[in-house]
Amino acid sequence: MTIIRTKNLTKSFYNNHVLRDVSIEIPEKSISAVIGQSGTGKSVLIKTIIGMLKPDSGEVWFKDKELTALDQNKLLEIRKCFGYSFQNAALFDSMNVGQNLAFPLEESLHIKDHQKIQKRVKEILDWIELPGIELKRIDELSGGMRKRVGFARSLIMRPEVLFFDEPTTGLDPVLSETINNLVVRVNRELDITCVLITHDIPAAFRIADKIVFLDQGYIVADGSPAEVAVSDHQMVKDFIKISFSELKV
Repeated sequence: MTIIRTKNLTKSFYNNHVLRDVSIEIPEKSISAVIGQSGTGKSVLIKTIIGMLKPDSGEVWFKDKELTALDQNKLLEIRKCFGYSFQNAALFDSMNVGQNLAFPLEESLHIKDHQKIQKRVKEILDWIELPGIELKRIDELSGGMRKRVGFARSLIMRPEVLFFDEPTTGLDPVLSETINNLVVRVNRELDITCVLITHDIPAAFRIADKIVFLDQGYIVADGSPAEVAVSDHQMVKDFIKISFSELKV
Protein backbone atom coordinates (compact mmCIF):
# COMPACT_ATOMS: atom_id res chain seq x y z
CA MET A 1 0.00 0.00 0.00
CA THR A 2 1.22 3.50 -0.88
CA ILE A 3 1.24 5.95 2.03
CA ILE A 4 2.71 9.00 0.22
CA ARG A 5 2.69 9.86 -3.45
CA THR A 6 3.53 12.89 -5.50
CA LYS A 7 2.14 13.65 -8.94
CA ASN A 8 3.94 15.91 -11.42
CA LEU A 9 5.54 17.94 -8.62
CA THR A 10 7.37 21.07 -9.79
CA LYS A 11 9.24 23.64 -7.72
CA SER A 12 11.45 26.54 -8.79
CA PHE A 13 13.22 29.39 -7.02
CA TYR A 14 13.26 32.24 -9.52
CA ASN A 15 15.08 30.76 -12.55
CA ASN A 16 16.43 27.76 -10.64
CA HIS A 17 14.23 24.76 -11.52
CA VAL A 18 14.74 22.42 -8.56
CA LEU A 19 11.98 19.83 -9.06
CA ARG A 20 10.71 18.94 -12.49
CA ASP A 21 7.56 16.88 -12.92
CA VAL A 22 8.40 14.54 -10.00
CA SER A 23 6.05 11.60 -9.47
CA ILE A 24 6.95 9.01 -6.82
CA GLU A 25 5.21 6.54 -4.53
CA ILE A 26 6.38 5.67 -1.02
CA PRO A 27 5.21 2.24 0.20
CA GLU A 28 3.75 2.09 3.71
CA LYS A 29 6.03 0.70 6.46
CA SER A 30 9.03 0.67 4.10
CA ILE A 31 12.43 2.34 4.09
CA SER A 32 12.87 4.59 1.07
CA ALA A 33 16.11 6.42 0.26
CA VAL A 34 16.34 9.56 -1.88
CA ILE A 35 19.84 9.85 -3.34
CA GLY A 36 21.70 11.96 -5.88
CA GLN A 37 24.33 14.66 -6.15
CA SER A 38 24.24 17.76 -3.95
CA GLY A 39 21.87 20.43 -5.22
CA THR A 40 19.61 18.06 -7.14
CA GLY A 41 16.47 18.78 -5.10
CA LYS A 42 16.45 16.02 -2.46
CA SER A 43 15.78 18.28 0.53
CA VAL A 44 13.34 20.42 -1.45
CA LEU A 45 11.39 17.29 -2.39
CA ILE A 46 11.03 16.22 1.25
CA LYS A 47 10.16 19.73 2.46
CA THR A 48 7.55 20.03 -0.28
CA ILE A 49 6.02 16.69 0.66
CA ILE A 50 5.59 17.68 4.32
CA GLY A 51 4.31 21.15 3.48
CA MET A 52 7.30 23.25 4.57
CA LEU A 53 7.49 24.45 0.95
CA LYS A 54 4.59 25.01 -1.45
CA PRO A 55 5.02 23.49 -4.94
CA ASP A 56 4.54 25.58 -8.05
CA SER A 57 2.38 22.82 -9.48
CA GLY A 58 1.57 19.16 -8.90
CA GLU A 59 0.06 17.18 -6.05
CA VAL A 60 1.16 15.58 -2.79
CA TRP A 61 -1.03 12.84 -1.31
CA PHE A 62 -0.92 11.26 2.16
CA LYS A 63 -3.12 8.18 2.08
CA ASP A 64 -6.44 9.48 0.68
CA LYS A 65 -5.84 13.18 1.36
CA GLU A 66 -4.34 15.64 -1.11
CA LEU A 67 -2.10 17.78 1.10
CA THR A 68 -1.59 20.41 -1.60
CA ALA A 69 -5.34 21.13 -1.56
CA LEU A 70 -5.64 21.63 2.22
CA ASP A 71 -5.77 24.95 4.04
CA GLN A 72 -3.03 25.73 6.56
CA ASN A 73 -4.93 24.55 9.64
CA LYS A 74 -5.83 21.17 8.14
CA LEU A 75 -2.29 20.74 6.82
CA LEU A 76 -0.84 21.42 10.28
CA GLU A 77 -3.11 18.73 11.72
CA ILE A 78 -1.98 16.17 9.12
CA ARG A 79 1.67 17.08 9.70
CA LYS A 80 1.36 15.61 13.20
CA CYS A 81 1.55 12.26 11.37
CA PHE A 82 5.06 13.19 10.17
CA GLY A 83 8.35 13.33 12.03
CA TYR A 84 11.44 15.10 10.70
CA SER A 85 14.95 14.35 11.90
CA PHE A 86 17.15 17.30 10.92
CA GLN A 87 20.73 16.90 9.69
CA ASN A 88 22.14 18.89 12.62
CA ALA A 89 19.57 17.50 15.12
CA ALA A 90 18.19 21.08 15.61
CA LEU A 91 18.09 20.75 19.40
CA PHE A 92 17.55 23.78 21.62
CA ASP A 93 20.82 24.59 23.40
CA SER A 94 18.93 26.52 26.08
CA MET A 95 17.08 23.35 27.14
CA ASN A 96 18.37 20.09 28.59
CA VAL A 97 17.68 16.76 26.89
CA GLY A 98 14.44 16.10 28.78
CA GLN A 99 13.08 19.55 27.99
CA ASN A 100 13.96 19.15 24.30
CA LEU A 101 12.04 15.88 24.15
CA ALA A 102 9.08 17.26 26.12
CA PHE A 103 8.77 20.32 23.85
CA PRO A 104 6.78 18.74 20.96
CA LEU A 105 4.50 16.91 23.43
CA GLU A 106 3.66 20.19 25.13
CA GLU A 107 3.55 22.49 22.11
CA SER A 108 2.17 20.26 19.35
CA LEU A 109 0.13 17.64 21.20
CA HIS A 110 -0.75 20.02 24.07
CA ILE A 111 -0.16 17.36 26.72
CA LYS A 112 -0.33 18.98 30.17
CA ASP A 113 0.15 15.92 32.39
CA HIS A 114 3.75 16.26 33.63
CA GLN A 115 4.00 12.62 34.72
CA LYS A 116 2.75 11.42 31.32
CA ILE A 117 5.34 13.59 29.58
CA GLN A 118 8.17 12.33 31.79
CA LYS A 119 7.09 8.74 31.18
CA ARG A 120 7.19 9.27 27.38
CA VAL A 121 10.61 10.95 27.63
CA LYS A 122 12.03 8.09 29.70
CA GLU A 123 10.57 5.46 27.35
CA ILE A 124 12.07 7.02 24.22
CA LEU A 125 15.50 7.51 25.83
CA ASP A 126 15.48 3.87 26.92
CA TRP A 127 14.52 2.83 23.40
CA ILE A 128 17.43 4.69 21.77
CA GLU A 129 19.71 3.19 24.44
CA LEU A 130 20.57 6.50 26.14
CA PRO A 131 18.77 6.06 29.48
CA GLY A 132 18.98 8.59 32.26
CA ILE A 133 20.34 11.58 30.32
CA GLU A 134 17.28 13.83 30.78
CA LEU A 135 19.24 16.47 32.73
CA LYS A 136 22.26 16.62 30.43
CA ARG A 137 22.87 19.86 28.57
CA ILE A 138 23.03 19.67 24.77
CA ASP A 139 26.66 20.86 24.77
CA GLU A 140 27.55 17.84 26.92
CA LEU A 141 26.47 15.42 24.20
CA SER A 142 28.77 13.85 21.60
CA GLY A 143 27.88 14.12 17.92
CA GLY A 144 26.42 10.63 17.88
CA MET A 145 24.36 11.29 21.02
CA ARG A 146 23.00 14.50 19.51
CA LYS A 147 21.87 12.57 16.44
CA ARG A 148 20.11 9.98 18.56
CA VAL A 149 18.42 12.57 20.77
CA GLY A 150 17.30 14.34 17.58
CA PHE A 151 15.83 11.00 16.44
CA ALA A 152 14.13 10.62 19.80
CA ARG A 153 12.48 14.02 19.54
CA SER A 154 11.15 13.23 16.06
CA LEU A 155 9.86 9.86 17.34
CA ILE A 156 8.27 10.98 20.57
CA MET A 157 5.05 12.13 18.87
CA ARG A 158 4.72 8.61 17.41
CA PRO A 159 4.53 9.62 13.72
CA GLU A 160 3.39 7.37 10.92
CA VAL A 161 6.16 8.61 8.62
CA LEU A 162 9.65 9.70 9.70
CA PHE A 163 11.89 11.72 7.39
CA PHE A 164 15.67 11.70 7.93
CA ASP A 165 17.85 14.44 6.45
CA GLU A 166 21.41 13.10 6.00
CA PRO A 167 21.33 11.08 9.24
CA THR A 168 25.02 10.05 9.15
CA THR A 169 26.68 13.28 7.95
CA GLY A 170 29.73 14.17 10.05
CA LEU A 171 29.88 10.80 11.83
CA ASP A 172 32.66 8.22 11.72
CA PRO A 173 31.94 4.80 10.15
CA VAL A 174 31.13 3.12 13.47
CA LEU A 175 28.64 5.79 14.53
CA SER A 176 27.20 5.88 11.00
CA GLU A 177 26.50 2.16 11.24
CA THR A 178 24.81 2.72 14.62
CA ILE A 179 22.55 5.40 13.15
CA ASN A 180 21.69 3.33 10.05
CA ASN A 181 20.79 0.39 12.28
CA LEU A 182 18.59 2.73 14.32
CA VAL A 183 16.69 3.66 11.15
CA VAL A 184 16.08 -0.05 10.55
CA ARG A 185 14.86 -0.48 14.15
CA VAL A 186 12.47 2.47 13.78
CA ASN A 187 11.02 0.82 10.70
CA ARG A 188 10.84 -2.78 11.85
CA GLU A 189 10.12 -2.45 15.57
CA LEU A 190 7.80 0.56 15.45
CA ASP A 191 6.23 -0.04 11.99
CA ILE A 192 7.07 3.52 10.92
CA THR A 193 7.54 4.40 7.26
CA CYS A 194 11.05 5.86 6.89
CA VAL A 195 12.22 8.20 4.14
CA LEU A 196 15.86 9.26 4.18
CA ILE A 197 17.99 11.67 2.20
CA THR A 198 21.50 10.31 2.24
CA HIS A 199 24.93 10.48 0.62
CA ASP A 200 25.80 7.12 2.18
CA ILE A 201 25.06 5.11 -0.98
CA PRO A 202 26.28 1.70 0.27
CA ALA A 203 24.10 2.06 3.38
CA ALA A 204 21.11 3.09 1.27
CA PHE A 205 21.49 -0.02 -0.87
CA ARG A 206 21.83 -2.15 2.26
CA ILE A 207 18.87 -0.92 4.32
CA ALA A 208 16.37 0.59 1.86
CA ASP A 209 13.47 -1.24 0.24
CA LYS A 210 13.15 1.47 -2.40
CA ILE A 211 15.59 3.98 -3.90
CA VAL A 212 14.71 7.18 -5.72
CA PHE A 213 17.56 8.81 -7.67
CA LEU A 214 17.24 12.53 -8.42
CA ASP A 215 19.36 14.29 -11.04
CA GLN A 216 18.85 17.97 -11.90
CA GLY A 217 15.35 17.85 -10.45
CA TYR A 218 14.24 14.79 -12.44
CA ILE A 219 13.64 11.24 -11.26
CA VAL A 220 16.12 9.21 -13.29
CA ALA A 221 15.84 5.91 -11.39
CA ASP A 222 13.15 4.58 -9.08
CA GLY A 223 12.83 1.05 -7.75
CA SER A 224 14.31 -1.58 -5.50
CA PRO A 225 18.07 -1.48 -4.83
CA ALA A 226 18.51 -4.35 -7.27
CA GLU A 227 16.60 -2.50 -9.98
CA VAL A 228 18.44 0.81 -9.49
CA ALA A 229 21.81 -1.01 -9.41
CA VAL A 230 21.33 -2.08 -13.04
CA SER A 231 20.01 1.28 -14.29
CA ASP A 232 21.31 2.26 -17.73
CA HIS A 233 21.28 5.97 -16.86
CA GLN A 234 24.88 7.18 -17.02
CA MET A 235 24.68 9.47 -13.97
CA VAL A 236 23.27 6.64 -11.84
CA LYS A 237 25.93 4.20 -13.06
CA ASP A 238 28.76 6.66 -12.39
CA PHE A 239 27.41 7.68 -8.98
CA ILE A 240 27.07 4.10 -7.79
CA LYS A 241 30.45 3.06 -9.19
CA ILE A 242 32.28 5.92 -7.47
CA SER A 243 30.43 5.43 -4.16
CA PHE A 244 31.23 1.74 -3.92
CA SER A 245 34.82 2.16 -5.14
CA GLU A 246 35.41 4.69 -2.34
CA LEU A 247 34.10 2.14 0.13
CA LYS A 248 36.71 -0.40 -1.00
CA VAL A 249 39.52 2.12 -0.52
